[in-house]
Amino acid sequence: MELGAPELILILLIVILLFGVGRIGKIAGELGGGIKAFRDGLKGEESGPAPAPMNEQSTALVSTAEEVKTAPKDGSGTGE
Repeated sequence: MELGAPELILILLIVILLFGVGRIGKIAGELGGGIKAFRDGLKGEESGPAPAPMNEQSTALVSTAEEVKTAPKDGSGTGE
């Protein structure tokens, strides 16, 4: 059994009647976006910005933040 052009056109018309043109366009757009995301994932590329490498200043900020977290909460400041 072969599907010729008249059969494919009939199937397309039935699908358009069931779902509507707007909904089919939305589904096709989401499908295309999903395929693009899949291909980018296979390549190992991310669409978002790459994280900045840590330099001396940012590591100093991290260590200062850790010191603040471990400081006593009694308000004395030095713990003495």
